[in-house]
Amino acid sequence: MYRYETHLHTAPVSKCAVMSVRKMMEFYKMMEYDGIFITNHFIDGNIRIDESLPYEERINFYFSDYEEGKKLSKEIGIKVFFGIESSLGGTDFLVYGLDKEWYLSHPEIEAMPKSKVLPYYMEHGALVIQAHPFREAGFIDHIRLFPRCVHGVETINASRTDFENETAILYAKHYQLREFAGTDNHGFTSDYLAGVACDTPVTDEKDFVKKVLDGKIRVFTETLEERFANKNLTTLDSFK
Repeated sequence: MYRYETHLHTAPVSKCAVMSVRKMMEFYKMMEYDGIFITNHFIDGNIRIDESLPYEERINFYFSDYEEGKKLSKEIGIKVFFGIESSLGGTDFLVYGLDKEWYLSHPEIEAMPKSKVLPYYMEHGALVIQAHPFREAGFIDHIRLFPRCVHGVETINASRTDFENETAILYAKHYQLREFAGTDNHGFTSDYLAGVACDTPVTDEKDFVKKVLDGKIRVFTETLEERFANKNLTTLDSFK
């Protein structure tokens, strides 16, 4: 079984992330994962760059963490894949399968409402997943759902409550949406990890999209306590 982290934030690109690309990669390598998807907040979200800068400059900065990860991949021994987390007032979407060249050549996406841009991503071969669809927080004015504009939803987000995840499961079943899982790791604030597993290794982002759409993945969870016991570790201090 090959295991992948699908929802991960790194510094310095995501403002809310507290750990570097290298530290995250070393952690997941130690946890014996086969790969990670770096899904930092996109240029419409919580990103560490001046939003008044030209689109191309912001895209180049946005890809910098992922590109660092690709360079470190062979050294650390874990595969690194790309995705984005696009945002709308606390409503977030994970998008997989589009590369830097695609984003650079499509600046029009900035002006498109989410109800238009999500299907647009899908038309161009992307996998679109609504992240933590029932998340509640002080900065979120209201819950927004886009069942006709996504392939699936996170039914397990390790950083959210059981109530929110259980509600997402009901939502996915009623709308016949694919179930998805990820840790939403910003720096180990959760007691467990979540992700997807498959019987054959993911070769690239397009292969991942195909595996998900073909029903070749399954969601999983595991506690840090369980994994640390196997590694004779008791703390995350060495990764902070």
